[in-house]
Amino acid sequence: MLEIEDIHTYRGQSYVLQGVTMQVPDGACTTLLGRNGMGKTTLIRSLMGLSPPSAGHIRLDGEELVGLQPFEIAQKGLGLVPQGRHVFPSLTVEENLILASRRAARGGRDGNVWDLDRVYEVFPNLRDRRRNRGGELSGGEQQMLAIGRALMSNPRILLMDEPSEGLAPVIVERVEEVIRSLRGQHLSILLVEQNYQVGVSSADHVYILSKGVVVWDGSPQELEAAEDVKHTYLGV
Repeated sequence: MLEIEDIHTYRGQSYVLQGVTMQVPDGACTTLLGRNGMGKTTLIRSLMGLSPPSAGHIRLDGEELVGLQPFEIAQKGLGLVPQGRHVFPSLTVEENLILASRRAARGGRDGNVWDLDRVYEVFPNLRDRRRNRGGELSGGEQQMLAIGRALMSNPRILLMDEPSEGLAPVIVERVEEVIRSLRGQHLSILLVEQNYQVGVSSADHVYILSKGVVVWDGSPQELEAAEDVKHTYLGV
């Protein structure tokens, strides 16, 4: 389990995260929703050690991650699908995937590990384009590559930062399908989204972040019934 306790993070002079507490249980999909500029990406950066918190704790199975370097946090089992994809444009699809390959720290939860064959099974279009360079792919293909690259690290917990951003509706549907499939394989996921449908469709538990503070959490069903919460914090 990933435990986030009373995290405070600054970006320059801006006080972004103001005491965030939440949990990401094993084998479940936890979604963090919120409007733009509420601190969602800063939370992901804090978890990965890219924007280290000034106070608070981040623990993976009881082991403190605050104070570790990003590469050390990745080695502990956090895999990142970053906002904006950030594939390596000059490398081929296969090179992008192999570059991230790492043995599972404790083996896959279902007894399997993520390798090229398993990634290509989930994303057959990547197999077809494995010799193409990352910069030659469409936005949707790059997003699938970014997800596949993170899976190749055999993460304990997969962090997904706005995976539907900037994609055509048909590709957004494909992203939803992939997230549901990964959840069905009992991969632990922290999904950060602004898109309400994508965020809720696969979630086991939902948090809402507003101005650096968690203002609501509950089940997707409870959120669906909370019209005032959706209107106030999500504009739905």
